[in-house]
Amino acid sequence: MSAWVQRFAHGADGPAIAIKDCIDIAGLPTCGGCGALADAPPAERDADTVAALRQAGWHIAGKTTMHELAYGMSGVNAWAGTPLNPQDPLLIPGGSSSGSAAAVGSGEVDAALGSDTGGSIRLPAACCGVIGMKPTFGRVSRRGAWPRESSLDCVGPFARMMPVLVHVMAAIARDFDGGAAVAPMHGARIGLVATASDDAVQAALTAALQASGWSALPRELPGMQEAFDAAIAVINKETWNAFGDLASDSRLGQDVARRLVAASATTHGALAHAEAVRARFIAEVDQALDGVDALLLPTLPSLPPTLADVAAGHPVVALSALVRPFNLSGHPALSYPIPVPAAPGRAGSRVKAGLQLVGRRGDDERLCALALHLEQALRGPDQ
Repeated sequence: MSAWVQRFAHGADGPAIAIKDCIDIAGLPTCGGCGALADAPPAERDADTVAALRQAGWHIAGKTTMHELAYGMSGVNAWAGTPLNPQDPLLIPGGSSSGSAAAVGSGEVDAALGSDTGGSIRLPAACCGVIGMKPTFGRVSRRGAWPRESSLDCVGPFARMMPVLVHVMAAIARDFDGGAAVAPMHGARIGLVATASDDAVQAALTAALQASGWSALPRELPGMQEAFDAAIAVINKETWNAFGDLASDSRLGQDVARRLVAASATTHGALAHAEAVRARFIAEVDQALDGVDALLLPTLPSLPPTLADVAAGHPVVALSALVRPFNLSGHPALSYPIPVPAAPGRAGSRVKAGLQLVGRRGDDERLCALALHLEQALRGPDQ
């Protein structure tokens, strides 16, 4: 199905960018991929990011579909439509920014904006074989994005090539240093985080790291699981605060309605514990970054499941195990698609894995420079 909610034929002559349907475009309703918001009034003004893109000469190509209320990881949406995964139409596109990732991956636009509250940019980027970046929390304005209040959510870009992603970041983050974002990173030192990921994903990561020429130092993040659980508690409470009044609306998808009702039971004690975990995990990530340019780990612990698996009840929340903790900590993180090599007893895969880089808070430019170096290393000197 199409990744689009609405497309525009006219606009600026610059490169084309799509906007996720939880980000305001003046004159259009912001429906969040949700039938319960189908009668929302048109937005009175552009979100700050949309206004900045227009000012920078981008052509706003339209709005993209998404997982309902940005409250799911599969990207499956019976009301707004489930976009086809451009890598393999049998696989989930990933959520919640499914349409933005699919539109970029299929080549329909040069770039797209999504939002990332629990991996919702990086996860679909990895599923659809494109680049996706969650900036440092607070680095990019959320004015005009839904939910209006969040301590986790970030607006960020998708692209197929790093120079394009840098171009978007330079437009939407006013203090973004474009020169630093393309600085040479040949001699970078990387903190390699061990994870319990599938063999194919680990092989892809190892091959990409070897191609990069970077030196790798082992790093540990023992608080990842606790941070994952804490981030779940925070997103549940904040999503209930934003959309709890829709829980009884018959137009709301049953899966999201059930999750909203369950989220209403999040206690003040659970939130207090989550905030304590947040403080500890921020310190843990900061310590792991000491002496290295960034941390490196998979985006997803496995290649994406099929739509049929999800329809049969295959759980998907664990797909966010390696991305969601960095929403809690607020560190910038970027997913880059990497090839899966063949191995004895295992063929290579035409579906790419995701390599995730995590940087110091406020050091988004260095992540971009590292990803640009990786892009050039993987393409080789003759490409």
